[in-house]
Amino acid sequence: MPSPKLVIFDIAGTIIEDRGEVLTAFRSALKKNGVPFSEDELKEWKGASKRDLIRYFVERQTSPESARTETVERTYKFFRSELEDIYRRGIKPIPGATSIFHWCHEHDIQLATTTGFYTEIRDLILDLTGWRDVFAANISSSDVKRGRPAPFMIFRAMEAAGIDNVRQVVNVGDTPLDLQAGSNAGVRGVIGVLTGSHDKDRLNREPHTHILPSVAELPFLLQHAF
Repeated sequence: MPSPKLVIFDIAGTIIEDRGEVLTAFRSALKKNGVPFSEDELKEWKGASKRDLIRYFVERQTSPESARTETVERTYKFFRSELEDIYRRGIKPIPGATSIFHWCHEHDIQLATTTGFYTEIRDLILDLTGWRDVFAANISSSDVKRGRPAPFMIFRAMEAAGIDNVRQVVNVGDTPLDLQAGSNAGVRGVIGVLTGSHDKDRLNREPHTHILPSVAELPFLLQHAF
């Protein structure tokens, strides 16, 4: 069996702490623009394209299509502004994340990120953490036709890293959509971590190979389970 050559990480809740920033920005944007939502549904959309999430809630309304389109764009713009302001106040990496990146590089394992964030917020996070040059690829949902649970971000990351065998790829994330995307891609490792907003019982309901307390456990797993 080929050894792992690429580890793909989700960002928020997986390699940076999730302190509710994304959900806070969504709540604010949806309420500001009069878009109804439920907390449970909002949580299940964690990891998805942010524009797609807003479109989902807006399009359930009965207003004319032109009005819905305008609401989507207005709400998305407000969400972006809110989230960027929140992240500029401070971002905290998951403990051990930087050490894991070094370990992977020392073992000739390439790294990539996939995220439901748009490009600008992704790059803001990479700049604030000093991780801009750590990854072989950084793929946003805006880089592909469909975000999670579709596997296309994973495939794009593989292409950028020069990896053509899904059995050499491990995908790591903290949401059900991360696990669904990894399963849909057919990668060798579909790993959930418990540092996000979903607990073990919820992640266990999705297809996966492993559930870990955090990415800090990843080196041991890569050495002994693959």
